[in-house]
Amino acid sequence: MFPSEFLKEHAEELGVVERDCKLQIPAFVWAFVFGFAAGESRTLAGFRRSYNATADEPISPGGFYNRLTPSLAEYLRDLVEVALDEVAVPDTVDADFDRFRDVMVADGTILRLHRFLADAYEPRKGEKGGARLHLLHNVTDQTIDRFSVTDEKAHDSTEFDTGPWLKDQLVLFDQAYFKYRRFALIDENDGYFVSRLKSNVNPVITGELREWRGDAIPLESEKVDDVVDELYRQYIDVEVEAEFQRREYAGTQSWDTKTFRVVGVRNKDADDYHLYITNLPREEFLPADLATIYRCRWKVELLFRELKTQYSLDEFSTSKKHVVEILLYAALLSLLVSRDLLDLVTEQADDELGFHQNAGRRPSGRTPNSSFTNSVNTSATLRHRCWNG
Repeated sequence: MFPSEFLKEHAEELGVVERDCKLQIPAFVWAFVFGFAAGESRTLAGFRRSYNATADEPISPGGFYNRLTPSLAEYLRDLVEVALDEVAVPDTVDADFDRFRDVMVADGTILRLHRFLADAYEPRKGEKGGARLHLLHNVTDQTIDRFSVTDEKAHDSTEFDTGPWLKDQLVLFDQAYFKYRRFALIDENDGYFVSRLKSNVNPVITGELREWRGDAIPLESEKVDDVVDELYRQYIDVEVEAEFQRREYAGTQSWDTKTFRVVGVRNKDADDYHLYITNLPREEFLPADLATIYRCRWKVELLFRELKTQYSLDEFSTSKKHVVEILLYAALLSLLVSRDLLDLVTEQADDELGFHQNAGRRPSGRTPNSSFTNSVNTSATLRHRCWNG
């Protein structure tokens, strides 16, 4: 993934190191990627100790901290971009999803920072700085496809771009991404989406996609929110017409309409419906299928949990913006490299051998490991030792 010559040459291009510098940049990079035990705190002193245990010549504390520059943050971000193109752990999604090129989940998580960073990373409230990490999680390949970092006030929705890349993709959204125009653009780019229906929208029903026997309440021409409380059927499956504004063009912004599908699955415990909006066809995806598909959104929550508990993504004691970025990109690199290691392990393992959550022994008091972590931790240790010669 990261040949030593590539690491050296790119570091020289960005001015991270000079050609005659004694710093060993491959050891420097791997110290940040593997320089802490999963679930433990990440400290700059710990990264320096890791480097000194690996490199030919040790580096002093002052020399190490002087290397933590904005150009190093840019360098590590570039490595994350490279890794995104390389890493995939395939065959993790059920066969029901075979018709899609990939299943994606868009989401974001908040990282709490030092109060001195409140100007660089503006929080929604309070005195402490707040950054927001936006991810497009590829559920099919169990990796990250896209990422961005903004201040906390930036809305998740602004970081999702539509375009031709959506062809044959299925994207799962929560209500933070809800926009009829976004859904229309996904459909027009031959992609698919499933989202929870936002509570403050009330589209008009233009047709029912399932016939009901007996004295069923007719839904056509009604608005979803106006009738949903009167229904007791197990499923709702209707077409709705949504009105939205197109993007401004030549100084004018026109209105448009689009037909989508709204599905309701009755939640017996709460005595109400989980409502979803989608462009998936009923012929292939029944209401119960939609509810099952949407549960894949939980995968991104597990990913955020893994980043925060295993790779200490939300532990930032520094008041320097570029050091925060260095630690953030280092955590993403640790995650992506661990995925690559898992792929290598599973390729060599017997078919009967499984890699599952909480495999093996766990020290008492530790946070439970997420999927893959035990095998990945062992592999990371082995790879670090092998690289060290």
